[in-house]
Amino acid sequence: MPEHFKYIAASYLLLINDGNILLQRRYNTGFMDGWYGLPSGHLDGGETAREGGSREFKEELGIRIDPEDLSMVHVMHRKARNDERIDFFMTTKRYEGTIENREPHKCDDLRWCPPDALPENTIDYIVTAIKAFRDGEFYSEFGWSRHTG
Repeated sequence: MPEHFKYIAASYLLLINDGNILLQRRYNTGFMDGWYGLPSGHLDGGETAREGGSREFKEELGIRIDPEDLSMVHVMHRKARNDERIDFFMTTKRYEGTIENREPHKCDDLRWCPPDALPENTIDYIVTAIKAFRDGEFYSEFGWSRHTG
């Protein structure tokens, strides 16, 4: 029997305060360094998207979020350079702790930004996801090019 195709899955946090979204600038990661993204991380397997998100957000920001307090607001099916990904975007109104950069070796700036005035160096698929979230779209596709003819 053929092996099933495997996706890479990640959870992203759309943390909103006074109408602004928390962004972090990537540093020394080997992917889009110097560009802003959202707090995020890959799922390890054996965990739900909300459980993985809760774990990652604590590792990166030092805040504790009960997985049950994370609301799924957008899902993106994304074609990357050499793979395909499923990205889960979630938000919360409840967390414990103080937001801080807990991974300075991977992030050199945390910044609150209005969703309609993101820095020019914000990762393209993140811009697409934030716009979709703002517009109330639960699902999007990114990076797919279809040729007809």
